[in-house]
Amino acid sequence: MPRPARIEFPGAFYHVTSRGNRKQPIFLSDEDRYYFLSCLREAHERFQAVFHVYCLMDNHYHLLLGTPNGDLSRIMHFINLKYAAYFNLKYGHSGHTFQGRFRATVVQAEGYSREAACYIHLNPVRAGLVRSPEAFEWSNCPDYFGLRPPYPWTETDFILGLFGSDPARSRKAYESYVRERLVRGMPSPLAPAEKTGVLGDRDFVSLVMKAHSRRSATPGQDKAPFLSGPLNRPEMRRVLKESEEILGGRSRLARNLAIYVCHSSTDHTLSAISAFFGIGGSGISDICRRMKKELACNETLSRTAREVAAKLMVE
Repeated sequence: MPRPARIEFPGAFYHVTSRGNRKQPIFLSDEDRYYFLSCLREAHERFQAVFHVYCLMDNHYHLLLGTPNGDLSRIMHFINLKYAAYFNLKYGHSGHTFQGRFRATVVQAEGYSREAACYIHLNPVRAGLVRSPEAFEWSNCPDYFGLRPPYPWTETDFILGLFGSDPARSRKAYESYVRERLVRGMPSPLAPAEKTGVLGDRDFVSLVMKAHSRRSATPGQDKAPFLSGPLNRPEMRRVLKESEEILGGRSRLARNLAIYVCHSSTDHTLSAISAFFGIGGSGISDICRRMKKELACNETLSRTAREVAAKLMVE
C-alpha cells in the first residue's frame, strides 16, 4: 500500500519530529548538535525555511517551522540527508541514521502554534534531563525567555507576538505560560491530530483535509519519477550540478551519486562517463555497485537519486 502524500502548501506551519534508527542516539557530542544546527541554518538560506522552535534530544529532534514555499519534504530531505552523511562518515556507520520518514503535523499558526512551542520546549523536562526548560542548552527556550540572543536564522517574534506587542512583556507572558503548563502537567496538544495529521480548529482541519483530498485525487500528482528508463543524454555537468545542489556543495557523495545516475539512468556510455569524471571504467563500475547497495538501505539517499532524476526529466 503506498504511503500517504505529505500535506504541503505555501505558508504552512508544521511540528516535525525525526528519530534515530531503532531509537538509537543521533547526537553523540556537542559537535554533532552544532553541526545539525548548521544544517538548519543552511535550510533557511536555501529554502527560506522559518525555524520558530527547535529541541535536540539524544535520539530525536523536534522542530516547529514554517514553509513559505510549501516544500516541507524538500527541506526535511535536505536536513536529514546532510546530517546522516556527516554522522555516518564521522562514526563509520552505514545505512539508515533516521528511523523511517519524519513525522509532520500541520499546525494552525495563530491558534495552536504557541501550544506546540510550549510542548517542544518542555520536552527535556518531561524526559528528566533538566528541571526547568530554560536550563536545556539545545533548545531555543532560553532565547524565548530572553536569556540569550536567538540565532539570526530562527524566528521568535511570531510566537511571542501572540502574547502581546511589547517584547519584554510578551517574553514574560510566554515564560508564565510555559511554567503553568509544567506545573499542571498538561497532556500533549498534538493528540487531537493523530488521525488527521492536522492540528487546529474544526474549520481549519476541514479546509486542509478537503484541499489535500482534491490534490491526492489528481492522477499522478504525487508520484515522483524513479530511476527507471534512460533520460536520453543530459549533460553530465548538469547531472553533477543537480547532485551538488541537492546534497549541499561539492562532496564525494554528490560526485558518486552523479556517476550512478549517469550510469544507470542515462544512455551515456561507460567510456564517456569515465572520461568526464576522470575515473577508469572499473572504478566507475565499483562506485555504481557501492551506490546501488547504499540506495537499497538508505531511503533518504534513494529519494535524492529520484529527485536528481526528476530534475533531469524537466526540460
